[in-house]
Amino acid sequence: MLKVENLHTHYGQIEALKGISLEVNDGEIVTLIGANGAGKSTTLKTISGQLAPTEGTVSLDGEVVSGMLAHKVTEKGIIQVPEGRRIFPRMTVAENLEMGAFLRKDAEGIKEDLEQVFTLFPRLKERINQKGGTLSGGEQQMLAMGRGIMARPKLLMLDEPSMGLAPVVVETIFEIIERLNKEGITILLVEQNAAMALSVAHRGYVLEVGSIALEGPGKELLHNEQVRKTYLGES
Repeated sequence: MLKVENLHTHYGQIEALKGISLEVNDGEIVTLIGANGAGKSTTLKTISGQLAPTEGTVSLDGEVVSGMLAHKVTEKGIIQVPEGRRIFPRMTVAENLEMGAFLRKDAEGIKEDLEQVFTLFPRLKERINQKGGTLSGGEQQMLAMGRGIMARPKLLMLDEPSMGLAPVVVETIFEIIERLNKEGITILLVEQNAAMALSVAHRGYVLEVGSIALEGPGKELLHNEQVRKTYLGES
């Protein structure tokens, strides 16, 4: 579904991505792990059109989308749930979810997807008229993911969904990620919690300073000695 080839991205003179290539197949959960500054979020932002690559291509279902404006990439079905959630704090839960469907015209489909979101996140239904900024961190993450689902993504990209959340909430978020995948949503996941990410991912890539250092099945990387020492804190 997604093919990234020889991707280079710069911030001014600084080269943040140094020739990254990766693939996400239809129906997979693929994770990117790595230390802070490795280029994980930059990879997502380049795929979604927020950043323009200086070299390389991003293709979705065989169509090159790199170089398109971000809203055009969104129209193609690549939806990013950003780091830090970025909900609209003064809008209600309902209004935030409606914003996710901003580019859609299919009223019946929107209604169906709203019911799906409320099934996945019953707490959002309980708080439907509450302002987004008054929700807890976990509830805001649920809202950000729900907003992404409302765009009916071909590829849902999640940037650090567990950041700043209590362990019990993190478990809930990852259960929902697996459930979304089982319901047919392809997911590209950036996550600091390497153990959780690799335990749910079909495949993973390890980024180091803008380059891919390792790749393989999630469970295989989870048991890789180098990964365990560097990212799981084992000696």
